[in-house]
Amino acid sequence: MNVKKLFDLSGKVALITGGSRGLGLQMAEALGEMGAKVALTARKGGELEEAKAHLKGMGIDAQTLVNDLQNTDSVQPMVEQVLKSNGQIDILVNNAGAAWGAPAEDHPLDAWYKIINLNLTAVFLMSQTVGKLSMIPRKYGRIINLASIAGLVGTDPRMMPTIAYNASKGGVVNFTRSLAVEWAHHGITVNAIAPGVFPSKMSQGMIDRAEQIIMEMTPMKRLGTDWDLKGLAVLLASDASAYITGQIVAVDGGLVSM
Repeated sequence: MNVKKLFDLSGKVALITGGSRGLGLQMAEALGEMGAKVALTARKGGELEEAKAHLKGMGIDAQTLVNDLQNTDSVQPMVEQVLKSNGQIDILVNNAGAAWGAPAEDHPLDAWYKIINLNLTAVFLMSQTVGKLSMIPRKYGRIINLASIAGLVGTDPRMMPTIAYNASKGGVVNFTRSLAVEWAHHGITVNAIAPGVFPSKMSQGMIDRAEQIIMEMTPMKRLGTDWDLKGLAVLLASDASAYITGQIVAVDGGLVSM
């Protein structure tokens, strides 16, 4: 097969949660540029419309669906709506997430449940539903989970403590490995991207508080940019990664290698 063809996503359908801004929108841009039809979900309709207009300006037509993954009952109807419009889902990007900063001894229990529910339970439910309704019957799928370097190492004590976030992303790491093994015989690959610090609405507070510390800890001495996840997202969504599954790839400028 031609190498360029390995990365071609023409005819594929990608569903991206939390796709209206930040890393989710960046990955939507990348997959759309490579030919995939993209469907974006997020809680805020206004942000989705802005994302749709932005993608249209790039020549990418996107389906948008307002959905709150904290409501577990909303998952199947949303997936069914994407399938009704597109007939299949080839690529699932589990990107939606949230964080909460508080010392472990003072962390509110309701906030713990909120973070675990969105960052981990929703990843399970989205994967289960898309797998059952589309990927397993078709014997093909690419699942990309957004973990974090916070799921690989503890948080530096000079930075904001985020115990629930770290625990949830650690769960995503081993969920990825376990599902990869379980669904390999269905022709489905399951991998995770573990970003370092990228400017975003969710990370801005941490950057404002500890940017200098982050720079000291990062061998490349910079934050992630709008382009740093795109190539990896395309790789893991395409046939170029057909023999790659169960892997956690840190995109962090070398931070966790220190």
